[in-house]
Amino acid sequence: MKRRSLLWSPALLGATVLPGWANGAVAGSGSAAEALHACNRLGFGPRPGDLNRGPGWAEALEQQLAGPEVPAALQARLAAIEARQAPLGERIEAYRVAQQRDPGENNAERRALVVQAQRDAVEARLVRALESPRQLEERLVAFWFNHFNVFQDKGLCRMMVADYEARAIRPHVWGRFRDLLGAVAQHPAMLFYLDNYLSTRAGFQGPGGGGRRGGLNENYARELMELHTLGVDAGYSQRDVTELARVLTGWTFVPRQGRFVFDARRHDAEPKTWLGERVPGRGQAQGEWVLDQLARHPRTAQRLAFKLAQFFVADDPPADLVQATAQAYLRSEGDLRVTVTTLLQHPAASDPAQFGGQFKTPQHWLLSMLRATGATAASIGEGPNAWQPFLQALRQLGQPLFGCITPDGYKATRAAWLDPEALARRAELAARYCQRAQLGADAASALLDTLGPALGPATRAAVVKAPAPLQAALVLGSPDFQNA
Repeated sequence: MKRRSLLWSPALLGATVLPGWANGAVAGSGSAAEALHACNRLGFGPRPGDLNRGPGWAEALEQQLAGPEVPAALQARLAAIEARQAPLGERIEAYRVAQQRDPGENNAERRALVVQAQRDAVEARLVRALESPRQLEERLVAFWFNHFNVFQDKGLCRMMVADYEARAIRPHVWGRFRDLLGAVAQHPAMLFYLDNYLSTRAGFQGPGGGGRRGGLNENYARELMELHTLGVDAGYSQRDVTELARVLTGWTFVPRQGRFVFDARRHDAEPKTWLGERVPGRGQAQGEWVLDQLARHPRTAQRLAFKLAQFFVADDPPADLVQATAQAYLRSEGDLRVTVTTLLQHPAASDPAQFGGQFKTPQHWLLSMLRATGATAASIGEGPNAWQPFLQALRQLGQPLFGCITPDGYKATRAAWLDPEALARRAELAARYCQRAQLGADAASALLDTLGPALGPATRAAVVKAPAPLQAALVLGSPDFQNA
């Protein structure tokens, strides 16, 4: 109880409701404030020394857009993670064989396969987010995975999340949205997660006459329009959902090969009318045409612009920022580099009024804590349980990595994550981390320097007055540190 009272002094609790720089921290145009803002919004927070040598917003953005060189040591570690992964088809087949041998809940063989696959996915994501100098790219990967969310604990998705991020999401975050949309639509993880691999024309029956009867499944078609592109209020009807599902019949995958196929036997070849238009072409070409229309639609541009602005700038982003971003998307035919650049070069993105105005999601908070304390992948270790404490922390905070069950992904707003219980859990987890990492008074002093203007006078005074073993935890658990 004594520890909790020190972590949550009345002065700090009074700051939790403030939307910006809590405890009176100054939001200015000085170099430290600008560098902090850039570190928090273009990445996952500052590392020691970043505010002393870091550039302001414009220069930091220019550097991120240029793509800083990835250090050789990080490349080697990522290559080692990839090297121990079998091809996707082999991973899927091993899981299916283990499942057939023992469909019970206590299948040790299947559990070992799942643990290894999920460990690889987690390590690849967190190592990059922690150490890569391409911080903006890592934030975009997190954004787009969440936008095109798949849940890792649904069946075969357990074996596919790492490949989904590596092959469908990551290569396209700086490309055209149409390419990203197509890569997602054809990846086995999405086809399985939203059940399109099951969707067939009416009357289809599997091989041999005694196979599984098919039928239309509308899950992916609905989310493709509602979540991935147009938005729920775009004016389409239930009939449009059904027609799109018919268009996408036959879009499935071969588990043993781990790759997309178009199966003409499953496809509904009858004419379709979607969004008031006759769908042209035949077979797979119909689905490709629909993806083309969705990617270039003004409603898609508006929805993506709003979500990007909310993720990078403000929970309620300025209308002119959203409009400028949507127009850039349309003019560039969905070029995501142009779109993101327009967003982040807009005055609203670097406006001092936005400094500290976002509340960190649990994942952002955890990564910013590790970065602020100078943690590295090497210091965390490479053993099978190295990342387990941090994954457990994310589960306790309600945002497990790759763990959102529903296709809409995790929310990114203050309202979704700010409540007294969540703040108390963050404080306790910060204390546990500091105790395990043996972060004492010296570490607290370093944190005060690393975080600079992020910490207001009330927090700094409370840290100095606290017992030395609790000072670092008080910084990381403070309301100030929850803001980005």
